Amino acid sequence: MGLFFSKSDFNKIPTVIMMGLDSSGKSTLLYTFQKEEVMKTSPTVGFNVATLNVDKNTALTVWDVGGQSKMRANWKYYLEGCKALVFVVDSSDRARIREAHKVLKVILSDNNMKGVPLMVLANKKDLPNTMTIREVCNQLDLPNYKHRAWEIQACSGLKGLGLKQAFLSVAKLVKKG
Repeated sequence: MGLFFSKSDFNKIPTVIMMGLDSSGKSTLLYTFQKEEVMKTSPTVGFNVATLNVDKNTALTVWDVGGQSKMRANWKYYLEGCKALVFVVDSSDRARIREAHKVLKVILSDNNMKGVPLMVLANKKDLPNTMTIREVCNQLDLPNYKHRAWEIQACSGLKGLGLKQAFLSVAKLVKKG
């Protein structure tokens, strides 16, 4: 059962932006967590937004922004007022991890992202031969983000594995922020 919020409460709910390359599984993650079932998704043109009830006392408004290369020029418009960034990586897609690194670096260099905590979700861990958390961490150069709170979490949008813990961690990062 969901929680009910008044309009004034909605303004207090932290805004979290979820970005990543196309086909990394952002929409699947969002809807699996929100509805507790896997829904058929298609490539996001624009954005999806949902309020996620992380626990009895915590909610997050999550904006899932389309990841196609033609959409990325518009990403900057979603960053104002962002309290946390969730960056989703397809941990089975070794061919595009460098591209993901470049994209993450651009996002984090935006002035609106100064001091904003980062949660990296290494998605699709249910597939064989995925990169380890350490590999994803090193490929994205996360250890060099010394002046930013960041975490990395393995997950599976299709199985729902790791999602609750990931968004609980995001909520904690926001509260610390």
